[in-house]
Amino acid sequence: MKRAFNVWNNLDWFTVMIYLALVIIGWINIYAAVYSDEHQHIFDFQMRYGKQMIWIMAAIFLAIVALVIDIRIYSFFAYPAYLATILLLIAVIFLGKEVNGARAWFEIGGLRIQPTEFAKTATCLALAKYLSSFEIRIDKVKTMMTILLIIAIPSTFIILQPDVGSLLVFVSFAFVLYREGMPGGFLFFGFLLAFLFVFALIAQPLTVLIVILFIAVVAFFLLNKGTKETLIFIFTLVGLYFLIFIIAKLFHIKLSYYKTLLIASIITGISGLVYQFFRKVPYAFWVAVMMFIAIGFTYSIDFVFNNILESHQKQRVNILLGKESDPRGAEYNVNQSKIAIGSGGFFGKGFLQGTQTKYNFVPEQSTDFIFCTVGEEWGFLGSFIVLALFGLLLVRIIYLSERQRSAFSRIYGYGVASILFFHVFINVGMTIGLLPVIGIPLPFFSYGGSSLWAFTLLLFIFLRLDAGRLELFH
Repeated sequence: MKRAFNVWNNLDWFTVMIYLALVIIGWINIYAAVYSDEHQHIFDFQMRYGKQMIWIMAAIFLAIVALVIDIRIYSFFAYPAYLATILLLIAVIFLGKEVNGARAWFEIGGLRIQPTEFAKTATCLALAKYLSSFEIRIDKVKTMMTILLIIAIPSTFIILQPDVGSLLVFVSFAFVLYREGMPGGFLFFGFLLAFLFVFALIAQPLTVLIVILFIAVVAFFLLNKGTKETLIFIFTLVGLYFLIFIIAKLFHIKLSYYKTLLIASIITGISGLVYQFFRKVPYAFWVAVMMFIAIGFTYSIDFVFNNILESHQKQRVNILLGKESDPRGAEYNVNQSKIAIGSGGFFGKGFLQGTQTKYNFVPEQSTDFIFCTVGEEWGFLGSFIVLALFGLLLVRIIYLSERQRSAFSRIYGYGVASILFFHVFINVGMTIGLLPVIGIPLPFFSYGGSSLWAFTLLLFIFLRLDAGRLELFH
């Protein structure tokens, strides 16, 4: 009794209130998204809002269970929970139900469970468990390789489903690693790879290579804070380029400008390694390694784009980049979503008054595109309030994370914030046409039991850890 009493006394009720506000507002918008005159009763369990009410009641039960469990259980069972979700991810590939081209759901009766949603929580726990272990230094190669393995194993099975949207969420753990001491250069390099992925889809290979080399030169200059080594780097690269070009002409070897520059880059990189060894020039090795990785990553994009992404996903990316136009096909969802949000104006059309919503112009409006219902019926003001609630939740989680005495709790808290931020950013971004449609839910808003339950467990496990923050455990 004493333990339960302390949990409720130490529970951060402010965060709980934000959670309940988001869940209730989400349910109201699901009701508006699927409302019809034939089904007006809020307890009509044939409709999605009726089913969502059941999911909400179940989510509250799961939240209570998460709060009364002993705080040490989460650390002790972090690895077993991680292993269990890996097994579920493998099983769903063979035994799951295929929906929209992805085999990612178990169907039990009329209930669909998506293991990927729970894998995010389990991976977050496993990562927190590993990073909070004794004598773990994040700047060590062994540590970084282990971390990448923890993230890569579930990511691999998610690719095989395939579920690209959920896969991208695992990238959010980079923010956790940065908070725990990962050099900022790695985070910058991650953003650079994302930029190169997009740039390589719209630019010629030679242009991409030149950009990579330019970035390498700038990075080398900034890291060494001088011009001497940078000028040597540039002159070596340019000199080798012309030397290889002349040799190719003399011996009648057919080399494109791209291949010539690529060979010159590789030789320059190797020269940088040798130069660092003899002259002790800082960062020459890492700049060269990052340059090689960037070049290899960039020129593997065609394979990834053509062989991993589904045809509809490739089309959505091409449309976003302006390479294709399909207003009645792949662009239809986003165009109708933007029309719905734009038509709401500042104050919105009013509850149940949305014409885009009422006449079902926006497909998947109660799931992936639930935010456009907010924009149409509640306008800019309602959208701002919803985003403000999400922002307040994220800030609160970070604040709670920083006051933890346990490294496990702090790391897990940052994982929770990262996952929620990534979901909100991508979902709202695709709804307003700034990001390609990849199909991930808006936390606590989108219709569906799996996502609501997974996000609830994700959050309330952390609230339980915070309530017991004065207890020291490993």
